[in-house]
Formats: sequence, C-alpha cells, structure tokens
Amino acid sequence: MQHRIIVLGAGYTGAIVAGRLARRLHREDVAITVVNAEPDFVERVRMHQLATGQDLRPRPFHEMFAGTGVELRLATVTGVDVDHKTVTVLDANGAEELAYDTLVYALGSGWNAQGVPGTAEHAYEIAGRAGALRLRERLAGLDAGQSVVVVGGGLTGVEAATEIAEARPDLDVALAAGGGLGDGLSPKGRAHLRKVFGRLGITVYEHAAVTGVEADRVVTADGRAIPAAVTVWTTGFAVHPIAKATALKVTGTGQIVVDGTMRSVSHPDVYAVGDSAMAMGPGNKPLRMSCASGTPAAWQAADSIAARLTGGKLPNAPVRYFNQCISLGRREGLIQYVTADDRAVPAVLTGRLAAVYKELICKGAAWGVANPTLGLPIRRRRVTRQRAVAGSAVRESA
Repeated sequence: MQHRIIVLGAGYTGAIVAGRLARRLHREDVAITVVNAEPDFVERVRMHQLATGQDLRPRPFHEMFAGTGVELRLATVTGVDVDHKTVTVLDANGAEELAYDTLVYALGSGWNAQGVPGTAEHAYEIAGRAGALRLRERLAGLDAGQSVVVVGGGLTGVEAATEIAEARPDLDVALAAGGGLGDGLSPKGRAHLRKVFGRLGITVYEHAAVTGVEADRVVTADGRAIPAAVTVWTTGFAVHPIAKATALKVTGTGQIVVDGTMRSVSHPDVYAVGDSAMAMGPGNKPLRMSCASGTPAAWQAADSIAARLTGGKLPNAPVRYFNQCISLGRREGLIQYVTADDRAVPAVLTGRLAAVYKELICKGAAWGVANPTLGLPIRRRRVTRQRAVAGSAVRESA
C-alpha cells in the first residue's frame, strides 16, 4: 500500500515540499496529493507589482508537476482532523474527506486587519492575488491628484508605496508607519530609504498608529485625519485559522509549533512549513514570515519526511538569514545585509544594482518551486516504513 502524503497549500513552501518529495521518494511507494484552491502558482512577493498594472508570467501547476507523479486537487480545505488523520476539502462537486499517513500543512497566511474599525469595509490588501487585482482595478480608476495611503511601515508597505508612486507619479502617495521609517534597517539603509521616498514624492507619517479607516481618510491615534481615496493595509499577516481549530499544539496566533525538522511537536505525522509554522531559528528567535524562512524550511521538511520514510539520515541545516531584499519600484532597490538571526549590519547594496539583485532573487524563488532539488540529480529512494507515527521505532541519525 502506498504511503499517502497530503500537502495543504501550494504557495512557495507547499509546492517545494511536494515537488522535492516526488524527487526523493520512489513513485511506487508514495501517493503525493497537493490541495490548492488555484490552478496556478502565485508569486506572492510580486503582488505589489500586480496591483500597479504589471502582468506576471503564468505558472500553471500542471506544468510544474508534470512527470513528477504529484496529483493536484483543486479544492478549498475546510477542516483537518489530526486524531483521525483526515482532511475535509470542498470543490465544485461538494465536500470530500481525504485520508493521509503524513500531512504537510502549508496553508500560509492572509492579510491581518488587526481589528481596526473600518479596515475590512474600506481598505485594500495585497496579501494574495485576489486582493492585488481588486486594488489594481481601483488604482486604475483614480484621477490625477487623488490620494493613496499605505498603512504599515514594514517591508510590504515600503514596497507597495514605492511601487505605486513610481507607476503613478500623478497620485498623492503617503505611508503611515506605526514606528519610524525603516526601523530595523541600518543607518545607511534608512538613509537610502528616505532618499528614494523623497525622490518619489511619498509623504511619510511616522509614529502614526492608524486607529480607524473611513471611505476617504484614515484616522491616527493622535487624532490626525489623513486623506485617502484609497487605503492599502499592510500591517502584517494572519495565519490561516484551520490549525487553531485542531488538536495540534499551536501558538496564540494559530501557528503550528514544530521542531527543527518542521514536524509538529504534538502530532509527529504532521509537518508545517512557511507562515503556518512556529519554528525557532538562530539565537532562539522565531523565524519571520518570509520566503527567506519558508524556502529552506520547506527543504528541511521534505528531506526529513524522506529520511524518516527511507531510513536515511535526518538533515541538519539550520535556517539562517543573509539579507533582506527590498524593491523600491522597478529601478531602485535596497539589499540590507543581516546577521544569521536577522539583525541589520552596516553593509547595504543600493540603487539599480540592488533592484537587479532583488529581481534575480524573485526569479530564483519561482524557479526553485519548479526545481525543488535545485537542478541536482534525482535519487529516488524506496520507502522502508509505511508510516511515521508517535511511538514508532524510527532510527534517526543526527
């Protein structure tokens, strides 16, 4: 009987795990099913580009998974029962229950309104393709001189504000940040950010916590009203809520607590990767939600599953950081070099070269989804155990 592996979600991490497992395990021994609501891979790191009218290259999963044996199930996940090892999915034909031996939870995250009044009704988001396309349509309908306010001073907000300002120099673009502009960057990084914002004519409201969103303005904690024909909300992400409704051990925000191999600490037949997982990185700090964390974590999860099923050696390659890559429109960029635990160091790369660097990183990330073994020779191993469950006698080499 084949070992049934179900992967929930086909973002960067889920697609990598599925493809890498298909190239690590013998096809006769495993049945790998990916459950995803969309037929195409979404380059989430480019949603600010999509929102400003740029067309992205289509990346259909039937091409990505061609010849691998991975089955794509187009459906929405509605429930997970980790005690009975089943997943409930919903498609055009109705609901169905799927049984698994190993589950990879990679449902990721969506936008986080953070309970701020008016956000759900009036704000736009770019956490996914649907939101980016909705914002794209709205921006296209704006007249010259109208105002766009991006709320959130993190990397997503910075990229969105600069992309919009560059694509639509006729608009009045502003960024409202809860802290200072470029908090977390080095002094050189912050200085470059301010230089680019000034050149693009972006107004910055620092230490401006937004407490309300209305149809034509945002309101800050100190009582300021900032005009906004369009409000773009980028204050962080919220993980998919399904895990929190299961018996899995999760954090208060709903992330699944995993060990260094991305395996659930409460249910060893479940793995979690990407934004869905709470994994610890260098300095005993939680890994941040990012491709920089998710991609190596996906490699770790796939190789750990393969090792446990084939009796191989468990991988031992802790996730670490090297840099933060920030696009500032199509012609400018900022590469902030960081320590292993993601603290900024003085060194930065800026300007056109940084923009090219960031573009190569984005292309490389998409290429890595379709080539999850990084072009190395494929070595499929035979499964020697049909399941990895709590209490099973599995030899694990460090």
